[in-house]
Amino acid sequence: MSAERAGRKEWIALGVLALPLLLVSMDVSVLYFAVPFISADLGVSATEQLWIFDIYGFVLAGLLITMGSLGDRIGRRRLLIFGAVGFGLASVAAAYAQNPEQLIAARAILGIGGATLMPSTLALIRNMFHDAKQRSKAIAFWSAVMMGGITLGPVLGGFLLEHFWWGSVFLINTPAMILLLVLAPILLPEFKTPAGGRFDLPGSLLSLAAVLPVIWGIKEVAANGGSVLPVVAIAAGLVFGVLFVQRQRTAAYPMVDLSMFRNRAFSGSLAANTVGTLALVGNAVFLTQYLQLVHGLSPLKAALWSLAPSVLVGGAAPLATALANKMDRAYVIGGAFVLAASGYAVLTQVHVDSSLAVPLVGAGLLAAGLVMVMTLVTEAVVGSVAPERAGSASAVMETCSEFGGALGIAILGSIATAAYRSDLPSNLPAEIAGPVREGLPAATAAAAHLPGQLADTVLTTARHAFTHSMNVVAVVGTVLLLATAVAATLTLRGTTHATPTEAPEPATEEADLAITL
Repeated sequence: MSAERAGRKEWIALGVLALPLLLVSMDVSVLYFAVPFISADLGVSATEQLWIFDIYGFVLAGLLITMGSLGDRIGRRRLLIFGAVGFGLASVAAAYAQNPEQLIAARAILGIGGATLMPSTLALIRNMFHDAKQRSKAIAFWSAVMMGGITLGPVLGGFLLEHFWWGSVFLINTPAMILLLVLAPILLPEFKTPAGGRFDLPGSLLSLAAVLPVIWGIKEVAANGGSVLPVVAIAAGLVFGVLFVQRQRTAAYPMVDLSMFRNRAFSGSLAANTVGTLALVGNAVFLTQYLQLVHGLSPLKAALWSLAPSVLVGGAAPLATALANKMDRAYVIGGAFVLAASGYAVLTQVHVDSSLAVPLVGAGLLAAGLVMVMTLVTEAVVGSVAPERAGSASAVMETCSEFGGALGIAILGSIATAAYRSDLPSNLPAEIAGPVREGLPAATAAAAHLPGQLADTVLTTARHAFTHSMNVVAVVGTVLLLATAVAATLTLRGTTHATPTEAPEPATEEADLAITL
């Protein structure tokens, strides 16, 4: 029997779900331009600045699995509304923070809110769209909104800071959250797992203890090298990860159904999503520095130029869906990885004096291919599990994305650092050797305080070494994505989505919120 098709109400509801998704994805990047203004106003130290940036992502990553499981039990719409309230209030608190500590605390609460919103939106899509073709279109829209938010964040931040004070980059969240609170009870159905069981507090604490140290450790290694503390943190997180898996095997009501991982469509898609995020985030860091520090663009102009690849990216998600409806999606995913690899191949040709078209075309092909991948693997993840598991499945996928992003910065960043330093001349004058070896940002800052000819030497040397490091990373990225194209095609070929015989009934009773110990 064919699945029930969604009507006009569900498609309007999808637009409502776009509100929190857009804001959460923008919140990752909207601070790029605001930090100098915040630092000047609140007297932020370098360490506090890092925490203002990172605390949001740390908390969000650590709580995704917990919130996905909680949504399965108390209801996805209810969790979405709770998260919207917290996100809106935390946005106001961040906008009017009087000191760095208050801002860091507000950003942490924003992370909690973000952790409730991301898996809830995807799980509700799984519950609203039972027809596979309609669900594919809905997830293509979901992917496009998420990528749009990440892209628009810096541009919107730059625009707001030119016309308002720095708190405006947070207050922009509030009207949208109010609109969500008004429309969600009217347009969004409520779904929760029938007989979902008690909430697993020990499992929640173990997931937090597993994810947070690993994410922090990877980012710390990327920033400062492999010192003892981050390595110990990663090891501790892995130990807690093993304990979490053991808990899920023995708990009466596990947070994550481990049997999902036996489905190739689920586990293979998670792996493809992790690699895709690694490749996308890793390149974004280098492209931003290239536009600003090699071509000398202002932050706002760099952000505006970075919108150019959206011409290629805009049609990627619907194209992926259309192709997957005509052939085995494994071949579309493999082809999308090849398209992304071609983008990295273009980036191997970037030089100091290259036209902006070269890096932008390369970035566009890379992003278009990876958006196609992420659209299809997202649909595969949520479509390969029963609707009552959609929340926890979505949370696992989002957690893999966080790991992929952290690994992209750490692995590709480490390769870039090694390539950069290997390209520097061995006979650099002592007075400039330190900042030049530190990297292009440090060399650019040092050049501003040096006499003309010496400043030119510093900038020329650092820029050539930086573009060399970009080329090396691009070669590695090309090989990685081509290998992943083959692996993903072989792994996902012939996989089918598990479709329940009937859709879950909308929730009408209170969930059991008792905690199992």
